[in-house]
Amino acid sequence: MALKDLLVVVDDTAASAERVALAARLAVAHDAHLTGLYIITHTPIPAFIEAEIPESVRLQQQATEKAMAEKAAGLFDEAVRRNGLSGRSEWRALAGDPTQITAVHGRYSDLIIVGQVNPARVPDLPVPLPEDLVFDAGRPILVVPYAGTFPTMGERVLIGWNASREAARAVGDAMPILAKSKRLTVMAVNPAPGANGLGDEPGADIARHLARHFNHVEAAHISTRAIEPGDTILNAVADDSCDLVVMGAYGRSRLRELVLGGMTRYMLQHMTVPVLMSH
Repeated sequence: MALKDLLVVVDDTAASAERVALAARLAVAHDAHLTGLYIITHTPIPAFIEAEIPESVRLQQQATEKAMAEKAAGLFDEAVRRNGLSGRSEWRALAGDPTQITAVHGRYSDLIIVGQVNPARVPDLPVPLPEDLVFDAGRPILVVPYAGTFPTMGERVLIGWNASREAARAVGDAMPILAKSKRLTVMAVNPAPGANGLGDEPGADIARHLARHFNHVEAAHISTRAIEPGDTILNAVADDSCDLVVMGAYGRSRLRELVLGGMTRYMLQHMTVPVLMSH
């Protein structure tokens, strides 16, 4: 499937400009339509307090929200203009729950581009949560780190492979991006043995499949208990100057990942480059 319809979440954070710029470049590369989605949110206020808020304060809040939405629209419009997407773009500003609205609108796109959650954000202000979107939207998500700049994305790709359904889904969803890459590395970390594992040559099967599509595929595997598997992936990203990670999300329940730890949760917290995830 080609990438022809992209959705990018635009917000009020400093990271938004880089995210929108990346989404615009991706739309250009794939001759795709780009939709910008801004979600107006409110800090939750108990009903008994909200009833006492003067009308003048409500009007001031509405004016502030309108100004913030217009600022976000200006950021999106500038990226659209700069990348020649004026005839292939759309702007939406809606009020409500960020994760729910993003999931619903994301179902009508090929890829949802969203920001990594910054742990330093105002905790009471809702933001789209990638860990929920990957379940709720039914579409692949591209999570862009809240720190850093990403002038390229998808030229040097690392695929985190564990032979799971989720990993296979992520590879399939990423194929349009992989087709434009210059180098693909399949990485298996602590591969499981046995018939249901990765076999004697971990990653070789998926690398062989990808090599029938592309001629620049490598396979590697690492077995170590000395460091976190997520750190192993991130070290490989740094060593090979990768600019995208592709991986399946949540091969086990979110509760088990919360209790036991897991690759998905770790990458969502520690990513250094954009990560394409599917479930």
